[in-house]
Amino acid sequence: MAITLPAGMQINAPITPDYERILTTEALELVAKLHRAFEPRRQQLLAARIERQARIDAGEMPDFLPETRHIREGDWRVNPLPKALECRRVEITGPVEAKMIINAFNSGADSYMTDFEDSNSPKWENQIQGQINLYKAIRRELSFKNEAGKEYKLNDKIATLQIRPRGWHLDEKHVTVDGQRVSGGIFDFGLVFFLNAKEQVARGAGPFFYLPKMESHLEARLWNEIFCMAQDHIGMARGTIKATVLVETILATFEMEEILYELREHSAGLNAGRWDYIFSCIKKFKKNKEFCLAQRSAITMEVPFMRSYALALVQACHKRGAPAMGGMSALIPIKGDPVANEKALGGIRHDKTRDANDGYDGGWVAHPGLVSIAMEEFVKVLGDKPNQWSKQVTGTYSGKDWLNFQPEQPITETGLRNNINVGIHYLGSWLAGNGCVPIHNLMEDAATAEISRSQVWQWVVSPKGKLDDGRKVTEEMVRGMIAEELTKVKATDTAQGEATGTYEQAAIIFDKMSLTPDYPEFLTLPLYEAMQ
Repeated sequence: MAITLPAGMQINAPITPDYERILTTEALELVAKLHRAFEPRRQQLLAARIERQARIDAGEMPDFLPETRHIREGDWRVNPLPKALECRRVEITGPVEAKMIINAFNSGADSYMTDFEDSNSPKWENQIQGQINLYKAIRRELSFKNEAGKEYKLNDKIATLQIRPRGWHLDEKHVTVDGQRVSGGIFDFGLVFFLNAKEQVARGAGPFFYLPKMESHLEARLWNEIFCMAQDHIGMARGTIKATVLVETILATFEMEEILYELREHSAGLNAGRWDYIFSCIKKFKKNKEFCLAQRSAITMEVPFMRSYALALVQACHKRGAPAMGGMSALIPIKGDPVANEKALGGIRHDKTRDANDGYDGGWVAHPGLVSIAMEEFVKVLGDKPNQWSKQVTGTYSGKDWLNFQPEQPITETGLRNNINVGIHYLGSWLAGNGCVPIHNLMEDAATAEISRSQVWQWVVSPKGKLDDGRKVTEEMVRGMIAEELTKVKATDTAQGEATGTYEQAAIIFDKMSLTPDYPEFLTLPLYEAMQ
């Protein structure tokens, strides 16, 4: 190892000559500095999550915070945004692989959120190679050649880059400071910021971020203080960083204005992270005997509790002069089946038409083939305007809307088997190093896998967890289906020439995660520990 690590830091992972370009002493010094300053607070906030969950398990229902009423009723707005973030009608997302980065940049989307989190399997080589890829892409040096010899290069005009680091609950197990693991989010952010922020500013677009999985405004405050310290460290003006927060937990819905307020110097708005949001609802009310959601396919953005959440997000953002970004439909183009493909594209159109008419300033897609469709639907509503920040949503939204968890049915055998099948398939791919997987014509990531295993757990535990034919979902039923669906997944992938070596382990993990009496908080935590 040629690099000199900062005092107190250890890296328990390979450092190749290529990695040395990223793992510089100076960049790692910022990671260590941020860790020492803020790790105690991160641990306090994670402990506060556990305490809050215990109160919810005991019957407490979330509500607005009385101590932050002055923020909700105050007259304030987020700081003005740079020109590069004024137009975000279509944002594309994906993991930090070279080919994906190039295709996303070249897709015609206004913005590209590259992902170190839910769509990326956090193997050491994935994280560091992702940093290398972004370093090169920001400097227009990135290229990729596939096995057939086809070469991919960046176009002259590319999307505006935004970067999603890992959430507060995730560690980077390969890096310790003073014997303590560093936060995955601090590691991802610290490296990419130190290495690229000044270059991004010189090129007129950045540094911009997406922040996941927050449950409170205090967690947003922590990010804001990290941004301030990082900017001071490299001599950059405070407020240069801009960050969009994904509202993907039910608790964050009650603190949307407070989250914007904490980040107001650095805020680029909020995003409706629908799949993690559904997962959060299941997780937070898992011990409530009256709670039992219908199968995933029935929980659309049109059901009342999701509809009110979506409209309240636009209302909060536009009230405070911030962008409101729509979430992502999991639909993707379907090759070889024109009828199914047309249905999928119709679903995308419907999704983006609704968001645009509701007042969203843009929305997400998961595939370059969907950019033009999404763009058409936003242009129909926005015309030549880059956004609709001036559009205000009327009405009042509160817990009575967000906590009205309907529908409870249908729960079908097909829906149960689909959750198990998707769960095993995704976990197997994740363990093999792929965190973004097309399964049954949908793009699955960690959020949708979380829904799959959480619904199975909920249906077994809840008295309302009954199939539409009257059968109660039981541990024995699920365990039998796990064995059957494992066989199907392996057969399907073998026929397609895909490796299946991780699926047996995936089925064991899915069994444990969906049938254990003590519900595991995040699927990715034990998975990460099991990962080589």
